[in-house]
Amino acid sequence: MSAKYPELGAATSKARLSRAEYKFVEPPELTRSSMTHVPVIIVGGGPVGLATAADLAGHGINTIILERSNTVSDGSRAICWAKRTLEILDRLNVGEKMKRKGVVWDIGKVFLGADTNPLYSFDLLADKQQKMPAFVNLQQFYPEEYLIELLEAQPKTQLRWQSEVVDVENDDDKVTVRVKTPAGEYLLSCDYLVAADGHRSAVRKILGLDFVGKVFEDNFLIADVRMDYDGPAERHFWFDPPFDGGQTALLHRQPDNIWRIDFQLGWNIDRKAELCPEKVGKKIAAFLGDDVEFEYEWVSIYTFSCLKMDKFTHNRVIFAGDAAHLVSPFGARGANGGIHDQDNLAWKLAFVLQGKAPEALLETYNEERSYGADENIRNSTRSTDFITPKTPVSRAFRDGVVELAKSIAFARAFVNSGRLSMPCTLDQSSLNTPDESPFSARQRPGSPCMDAPVTLDGQASWLLNHLGWRFIGLYYSDSNERPSFEALLATSSVPVDVLIIHQQGHRGMVDSQRLIARHYDMTPGTFYLIRPDQHIAARWREFDAGKVIAALTKATAADGLLNTTAIEVKTP
Repeated sequence: MSAKYPELGAATSKARLSRAEYKFVEPPELTRSSMTHVPVIIVGGGPVGLATAADLAGHGINTIILERSNTVSDGSRAICWAKRTLEILDRLNVGEKMKRKGVVWDIGKVFLGADTNPLYSFDLLADKQQKMPAFVNLQQFYPEEYLIELLEAQPKTQLRWQSEVVDVENDDDKVTVRVKTPAGEYLLSCDYLVAADGHRSAVRKILGLDFVGKVFEDNFLIADVRMDYDGPAERHFWFDPPFDGGQTALLHRQPDNIWRIDFQLGWNIDRKAELCPEKVGKKIAAFLGDDVEFEYEWVSIYTFSCLKMDKFTHNRVIFAGDAAHLVSPFGARGANGGIHDQDNLAWKLAFVLQGKAPEALLETYNEERSYGADENIRNSTRSTDFITPKTPVSRAFRDGVVELAKSIAFARAFVNSGRLSMPCTLDQSSLNTPDESPFSARQRPGSPCMDAPVTLDGQASWLLNHLGWRFIGLYYSDSNERPSFEALLATSSVPVDVLIIHQQGHRGMVDSQRLIARHYDMTPGTFYLIRPDQHIAARWREFDAGKVIAALTKATAADGLLNTTAIEVKTP
């Protein structure tokens, strides 16, 4: 074993220390009396803030990002990016890049004690015919760098480094912020401010808002180590691991020969002693073997919480990501949930700013993503309670379930090693139009769309590549007859593209493997209305222009307030 132990909380590898620092550029507001006004100011240059800016730029909305540091993230941050998150980031043109760089995995295995045979294993992507895998492991700074590169070429976005928000005035007609920089302070104003500045959110504190929730009485040592180690691209989790005497441990592979190792330490510990280089090294050596050489990339001890704001929208200030809610890392719900926030928010902000929807649409962001955060917190809490039982009864339950799982298959479903991030289905959303006819429940209103292979004029493609950014109507055709979509020309100001999906043929979009028909329970004549965030708004067995217009009005919280214009009908 060889290790150069860093200062706690500092990275050691030469590759990480060479990461780019972004130059502070003196803002023009320091030398002029007028105050700049933009549609949206985003506070926080992490993945959620950057993705929000990229999404809004795609809708033609100008933004300024204020980031108090001058680098991308460092240390032990998010690494597990879930399929739905990758699909969202693919729409923003960085998902494919993340997939190429990252470690792709679908398989997880759970071990008990010293047994080298898994207690059970699971495949998170049973249907492999999708563009994105179940998960990609990739250090958080990589997607941040990809998004920054994207935004630097985007004239709709200004990214201002070393710009700290020190005051916020949240008025009825605008938000004004005071920004502190190395060259002095200045004011900016905007129509809406998105606070994506993390769990220690300065914006939240300035406005006197707070989290509510639960802090878990346990400590975990997280070590990112660099080593040549021949391990599989899988998630490995241990109950009662034999190599350190703790309750649980976790091993994840990352790019660049980095591996993440988590050790559960318990509550009443001496943190300083646990971070002693010799003690950490002994744990890792017992885990990996004495002959494995490694060096530390990052070492820290964490205590986890599940916390949430009561409300994510406060007048013209909107909270997203860790600024709005915080979960324990079991299940990889933190950064993934934040990206799902921005995916829900960006199109709604754009529609309101462009006059396509009333301000009431923004309240549905709070409705839908508060529901999503509650779901994440519920699953994260259950995982943490199972992994870290605090009472004799809960410990007996956990041990009993794990023991039963060794020989009884049904018990394995109760073994909770961290229910992994899944997309939220917005069943109770006020933007949904309920089904009128029987459908299978899989792709129901409120669900994010499932991907499937298609051909477009004979060339291989994916369904999700053609959804997003605007409302889409999906019509399933038998190539013999189709309704006239011209009746939609008298609908709202919200643009809708109608994509006709053919059962067979070589022209247009073809359901080449009949998976759209299977996943969406589509038969000839079926029509789906898809939101700009690729969630299903409504579906019918037969197309009816009046019903589609009513559903579109509901899906934009418009209640008949919108102007009339044309819908563009596309028949690829």
